[in-house]
Amino acid sequence: MTISAAILSLTLHWFQDAATPVDPSAAAPSGNSALLEMVHNSGPVALGVLILLLLCSIFSWSIMLSKWSSFGKAETQGKRFLRAFRKSGRLSEIATVSDQFKPSPLVAVFNEIHDEYQRQTGGRGLPRNPIALDRAAQTASSEALTVMESRMTWLATIAAIAPFIGLLGTVMGIIDAFHGLGTSGAATLRAVAPGISEALITTAAGLVVAIPAVVGYNQLTARLRDFGARMDDFGRELLNAIENAAMITPAAPQEEIRRQPEEPRRRDY
Repeated sequence: MTISAAILSLTLHWFQDAATPVDPSAAAPSGNSALLEMVHNSGPVALGVLILLLLCSIFSWSIMLSKWSSFGKAETQGKRFLRAFRKSGRLSEIATVSDQFKPSPLVAVFNEIHDEYQRQTGGRGLPRNPIALDRAAQTASSEALTVMESRMTWLATIAAIAPFIGLLGTVMGIIDAFHGLGTSGAATLRAVAPGISEALITTAAGLVVAIPAVVGYNQLTARLRDFGARMDDFGRELLNAIENAAMITPAAPQEEIRRQPEEPRRRDY
């Protein structure tokens, strides 16, 4: 409502200002210099809003760049780990070299299923409780996704509130411009337009911060869904490989399984 009233007032004052002669010797500043001049002439509220938006922009870009880097490494190592897994014929061989392929989330799924399988069978034979293996895979996948989703809520929050922060600066700037117009008594377009244009800078800055954050959040969320689907597929592939290998491998004696020490669960990624 405040912006609509400002536009209506500007329209009314334009007809009054149109009759005022314009000094041809007054050269209009260029685009960049005019923008810098408006930022320099902004009030304390507008400057505070611009500084807050600058901090939000730096934080959102740091999140996006770090996520893109870590997701790229995880994807590359995941492809290498998958090739090594499909090329190898024994789980014990993959278990010894799996740490080389971190930070791939597939390593966490493999370690969790392999540890559970070792606890159940000692590394040979059909698993006594396949449902426990499936639950172990789901747990590892969920924990890996939780780690990868860290700070994504901050990115979504910045994308959502940045336009409103900029709009707040614009509203405060328009209020200040009309207050100055009322106190000076100069009800012309030339008197009120600079204040309105300076106030609109914060809205433009809010959109500049929000648009990349929205694009980055959507792209990173899509990649997270892709990682989740790949971990689910790999968990099923690993369970099938264990069952197929157990069909041709004799089960370990129960006495041997009981003698094996209990391995601690791995939760580091």
